[in-house]
Amino acid sequence: MALSKTASETDISVHSTFASRYVRTSLPRFKMPERSIPKEAAYQIINDELMLDGNPRLNLASFVTTWMEPECDKLISASINKNYVDMDEYPVTTELQNRCVNIIADLFHAPLGEGEAAVGVGTVGSSEAIMLAGLAFKRKWQNRMKEQGKPYDKPNIVTGANVQVCWEKFARYFEVELKEVKLREGYYVMDPKLAVEMVDENTICVAAILGSTLNGEFEDVKLLNDLLTEKNKETGWDTPIHVDAASGGFIAPFIYPDLEWDFRLPLVKSINVSGHKYGLVYAGIGWCIWRSKEDLPDELIFHINYLGADQPTFTLNFSKGSSQVIAQYYQLIRLGFEGYKNIMENCQQNAMILKEGLEKTGRFNIVSKDNGVPLVAFSLKDNSAHNEFEISDMLRRFGWIVPAYTMPPDAQHITVLRVVIREDFSCTLAERLVNDIQKVLIELDTLPARQAAKLAATEDLGDKLVVKKTDLELTKEITDVWKKFVSQRKRTNGVC
Repeated sequence: MALSKTASETDISVHSTFASRYVRTSLPRFKMPERSIPKEAAYQIINDELMLDGNPRLNLASFVTTWMEPECDKLISASINKNYVDMDEYPVTTELQNRCVNIIADLFHAPLGEGEAAVGVGTVGSSEAIMLAGLAFKRKWQNRMKEQGKPYDKPNIVTGANVQVCWEKFARYFEVELKEVKLREGYYVMDPKLAVEMVDENTICVAAILGSTLNGEFEDVKLLNDLLTEKNKETGWDTPIHVDAASGGFIAPFIYPDLEWDFRLPLVKSINVSGHKYGLVYAGIGWCIWRSKEDLPDELIFHINYLGADQPTFTLNFSKGSSQVIAQYYQLIRLGFEGYKNIMENCQQNAMILKEGLEKTGRFNIVSKDNGVPLVAFSLKDNSAHNEFEISDMLRRFGWIVPAYTMPPDAQHITVLRVVIREDFSCTLAERLVNDIQKVLIELDTLPARQAAKLAATEDLGDKLVVKKTDLELTKEITDVWKKFVSQRKRTNGVC
C-alpha cells in the first residue's frame, strides 16, 4: 500500500462540474465534510476523478488480471459482502477455498495419500503467501537449532537479486538476513551454483523464482534441488527450497508439463502462486501450498471460536472479502485444464508476435526468453542519443503504460522496457503497439540528443580538458537523471 501524501498545499478542495447540479460548494479534500451530499453527487465526483486513471487493459506493466467474464463479475458482486474469515457463517465459501487449495496442490504434484487433504491457505496475494511460507521456514529452523543446542538468532535466506520486493519486506519485517546472488549482464536470474555456495547452517531456505519479474525467465529449480541435496548430504544440514511461482505457477503446469520445478523435487517444501495473475482473477488473491503437514509448524496456526465454532487460521490479516476466492473457483471449474492451456498458449503466441515485430525494427535487443512467463523485455541497441525511459514516457501519449527500469546489481547498467502479455492482450493490440513504438522512435530520431550524452562525448572545451566517460558511467548517469525527472513529473501531476 502506498503511503498517503497530499497533492498540494493550495488545492485543498475537490470540485466537480456536473455534481454542481446537486451541490454548489466544493468539498474539503483531506477532511470529512460537515454535511451529507446526495448519492448522485458523490458518485459523479468520484467517477470524474477516476477518468484520469490509466486504462487497465493498456497497463502493460502489470501481471494482474484486468478482465473476467460477466458471469464471474456477477458472482463477485453477489459475494462482496461476505467476510472470508467467518467460516462457520459461510461454510460453502470455506469449502470452495478448500477445493481451490486441493486443485492447486494437485497441479503442483503434492505427494498426497488417498483421501488426504492438501495443506494450504488463500491469501491476499503472493506477498502475504511469501510472508507465511517464510515464517514457517524460520520457525522450523529455530526449532531444529534449539534441539541441537545451537544459536538461533541469526537466520538468513538465499535469493537472487531479481526477487520481488516482498522478499525484502519479509527479511526486514521478520529479522532475517537476505543473502542475494548478484546478477550479471546476459544472466538475469539466480545462478543455482552461486546460491548453494552462499548457503550456511543458518539458512532457513533458498527461494527460487518461477517467472522472474524482470524478464519472465524460469529459474532452474531442478538444478538447485540437485546441488542443494549434495550439500545437505555433505554438511548434515537440511536446507529446503521455496518456489516463488507468483507468475509462473499457473503457466508451467499447462504449457511446460515436463518441467520439474514443484513438489516432484523432494527439497521443495512450499510454493506460492498469485491467483490474480495467470490464475486469471482480479487483484486480491494468492495461494500458499505446503508439501505436507510436517512443513507447517502447528504453533503458527491459531484457533479462534468467537465466530461460532473452532476455526484454525494462519494469515497475517484477519477479515477480507470472499469474492476473490469464489472467483478463483469459478475460473478453475469454468476453464478446466484445457481452458487454461489454451489461454496460456495464446498468450505465448502473442508474445512471439510482439517479439518478432520489435526485432524487425532493428533497434532492440530482446532480453526475455521464449520459455517462461509470456512477456517481452527489450532494450535499445543504441541508447547514446535517447533511452528507454524516453520511449516509456512518450508511449503514454498513445495510452500505453510500458515500464522502463534498470536491472538489479550487478547488471544495473542495463535498462529495459517490459510488456506483459495477459489474456486480454490480443494479436491486434500487439501489432498496434509495435506501430506506436515505431512512431515514437521516428519522433525521437528528430529530437536532439540528450545533453548528458553530448557532454560525455566532448573531450576538449577550450582550455578545459573533459575526461570522456565510459559507456557504463554514461548509462548510469543518464538513467539516474531520467528516473528523477519521471519521478518529479509523477509527483506534480494528478491528485492523491
